[in-house]
Amino acid sequence: MFSNIGIPGLILILTLALIIFGPKKLPEIGRAFGQTLKEFKKSTRELTDDVMKDVEEEKQKLTK
Repeated sequence: MFSNIGIPGLILILTLALIIFGPKKLPEIGRAFGQTLKEFKKSTRELTDDVMKDVEEEKQKLTK
């Protein structure tokens, strides 16, 4: 997704974010984004675990 941006594009995006949100608000936004990403990963992992558990249970039922 971000492989085509490159270093100059990333610097431009960070500079624009700093200008738009300001130096006081930027850490709060980063923290909120990090928490959101953490929760998304956790939910995805739990969903994957549930699906794998169901698949294993179905395999055991079929082998009996």
